[in-house]
Amino acid sequence: MNFLVFAVLSAVFAALTSILAKIGIKDVNSNLATAIRTIVVTVFAWGIVAAQGTFKQMHEISRTTLIFLVLSGLATGMSWLFYFRALQMGPASKVVPIDKLSLVLAVLLAAWLLKERLTAGTIIGSALITLGVLVMTILK
Repeated sequence: MNFLVFAVLSAVFAALTSILAKIGIKDVNSNLATAIRTIVVTVFAWGIVAAQGTFKQMHEISRTTLIFLVLSGLATGMSWLFYFRALQMGPASKVVPIDKLSLVLAVLLAAWLLKERLTAGTIIGSALITLGVLVMTILK
């Protein structure tokens, strides 16, 4: 399987995540809901590591890699906390598109920090996504 299959599956499960979370946070504090979700993700991810037998690779992880994985985890945690709070306060049809501006921000950060090339298609696509978010969240 190539990366496209995994990317599409990621999008499908991200969509399900949003809808299931919106239903699930109806009567609970958003931070508590995020903590419960995090426990599930943690148990699930470590279960996969155990099933694959890849835990033994832990000692091979460099300090730099570990630092960036920890920072990524902290960014994920902050994203989830803010996302769940926004979902609890607003309609999913407006919160989810705004959250997806992360795609545009990731493209810009990839160009700046990772020196990835911005193509005309990437620039136009990012502009259209931004325009789409504006249309979806501002127009009634």
